[in-house]
Amino acid sequence: MASEPSPEQTLAALGFTELETRIYVALLRRSPQTGYGLSKTLGKAPANIYQALAALSLKGAVLLEEAGGSRSASAVAPDELLARLGRRFEASRDAAADALARVHVPTSQNRLFQIQDLDQFYARAEALIGQASETLLFDLFPGPLHRLRASLERAHRRGVRIAGLVYEPTDAAFLTSLAARAAFALERWPGQQATIVADASEYVLGLVAHDGTQLLHGLWSDSPYLSCMQHSGLSAEIELGALAARGTGDGYAGPGLLATMPPGLRRLTGIATEGDNP
Repeated sequence: MASEPSPEQTLAALGFTELETRIYVALLRRSPQTGYGLSKTLGKAPANIYQALAALSLKGAVLLEEAGGSRSASAVAPDELLARLGRRFEASRDAAADALARVHVPTSQNRLFQIQDLDQFYARAEALIGQASETLLFDLFPGPLHRLRASLERAHRRGVRIAGLVYEPTDAAFLTSLAARAAFALERWPGQQATIVADASEYVLGLVAHDGTQLLHGLWSDSPYLSCMQHSGLSAEIELGALAARGTGDGYAGPGLLATMPPGLRRLTGIATEGDNP
């Protein structure tokens, strides 16, 4: 089990220097303190302490006070500091978005990229959902569905047609179809499946570890051809699941992956039979 980050580590992740984090944490424990007192406590030269205090003041982390010929510093409450940092980040992010949009020249389509980071995979999936204008198809195991459900519901509310394969019953407002042999898939699939196809124009496809902590496989493409093929195959699986749920189809199981259990699937799930190619 990973240990929780220290207060100093959390501040470092927000762009504070090592000395700034040590000073702020020391002031949280006891305020006010003079620069001279902090230099003795932290074992740093007074000049370095005063320089760091000035930087912390600009960041809104400390309040400086002149009294009796000496300067003392007090820590700003953490919630106040974090709120200010959040507003500053949002303003910087918006400015960067405007500036970068002015110089961005979209590259040609038909790209296929490998994704290796789990957060990047979900960020790309949420971006596709947010950009969809007409249709969204998905194939989502329970973990990825829970992670992406809020984004899917927002797309549904703005009028995007959504349909997808799920592996346990859900009360989602958009159309879902319980996958054929869902219990088998949950038990034997080598991870949690997550596929999103947006407008038959882009798709992300990933396999998330069973414990949800890492991405085992990840692909993203904006190839219209590949996306149309993904859309076509996924829509067929969704329709087959719907037919099975309605008890129609004249007993025909259809060519769905889980319904027919072809050799590749048997090898993937570890139930290869005699005669299967290795």
